Amino acid sequence: MSALSVFIIFFLCLIIAIPISIGLGIVSVLPGIFDSSFTASGQFVIRSMLGGIDSFPLLAVPMFVLSGMVMAKGGISKKIFDVFVYFIGKFTAGMPCAVIVTCLFYGAISGSAPATVAAVGSMTIPILIKLGYDKKFATAIVAVSGGLGVIIPPSIPFIMYGMASGQSVSDLFIAGILPGISIGLLLMVYAVFYCRKHGEDKEKIRKEVQALHDKGLLTVLKDSFFALLSPVIILGCIYTGVASPTEAAVISVFYSVFVSLFVYKSIHIKDLWGVMIEGIRTYAPILFILAASVAFSRVLTLMQVPQTVSEWILGTFHNGIVILLVINVFLLLVGMVMDTTPAILILTPILMPIAVGVGMNPIHFGVMMVVNLAIGFVTPPIGVNLFVASSLTQIPVVDIAKKAMPLIACFLVALLLITFIPQISLALL
Repeated sequence: MSALSVFIIFFLCLIIAIPISIGLGIVSVLPGIFDSSFTASGQFVIRSMLGGIDSFPLLAVPMFVLSGMVMAKGGISKKIFDVFVYFIGKFTAGMPCAVIVTCLFYGAISGSAPATVAAVGSMTIPILIKLGYDKKFATAIVAVSGGLGVIIPPSIPFIMYGMASGQSVSDLFIAGILPGISIGLLLMVYAVFYCRKHGEDKEKIRKEVQALHDKGLLTVLKDSFFALLSPVIILGCIYTGVASPTEAAVISVFYSVFVSLFVYKSIHIKDLWGVMIEGIRTYAPILFILAASVAFSRVLTLMQVPQTVSEWILGTFHNGIVILLVINVFLLLVGMVMDTTPAILILTPILMPIAVGVGMNPIHFGVMMVVNLAIGFVTPPIGVNLFVASSLTQIPVVDIAKKAMPLIACFLVALLLITFIPQISLALL
């Protein structure tokens, strides 16, 4: 059975809405069914699935998911937002910029783009609407800024890439800091442009900011101290060598529970059961996709797909810049139709050798890949962030996507800079 037939069947499964984990499982066993001499039998596929999820680094994923949910339930994002509003809320586009910075900061807690949209959006979108901002604009800026949650460390896609490529997860986390900040700055530049063009209700904004100023800086910082400290603890444990990313993820769960229960007292012990059930519902589908993706990637390796694709690209395109542009376009298209986890696990073994072949550092390529797929969070038809944001405001996904186009353009400009200026990703290593 040819590799082309396998991919055609896989995309047909996507088109007819077969769950992606089941679709991956189907195409993983088909080559062995049609060719009894093929190494990847049904038993091989099952062993690959089980072996793929038997991973210590992978344990960080459910822990970061659970930590993000506890903090969302505990209202941590509101306290972070208040700090940034205090300092920048009075400037042009200060409130939307505060939302973007909050998404950056919350991304350093949850490691998940949809979790960032849900936690920050549920709190900030009503505030922006109350202050007179266009509802679609408010929703779009949260949906796109939520994509920063997978670029700013800790990042679940970086963990997946580290697992698929063998690269250091800690190095990937460090490499994601400057790209995440760069994208955030570009989004803020557009927010300023938009607000100057369409205007703001300065009176309402001034009252909102003044209410925080009346509390005083010390009070605002005191209220937000433990929320602001959370990413410092999580990332500090990783970068100082005190804990691995997985151990830091567990620490983040205990810290978020402690702060929410005993410091802010925003949740009760009885609420934890519901949070854990929600965490399982979120992580279980990821786990099935992950297991099937590992099996599928191993089947593709046995079919020599990575070598074939690599030879074709390197044989067709001879300029390194063109090759990187082709890879970017391909990843953008994949991000539109495929979830991040299977995309990383399937495509890393195929594309990383090509990127390395034209002189790209594997860590740099990992950042480029994750930024590409982060754009997929806000582009139809998959666009998970769009669906999460839509559920918060009841605005149709298509309308949010239209309003988000200029913001996505900022993301694309940042992608080009990250691709061709390696220092943005590697300067801190």
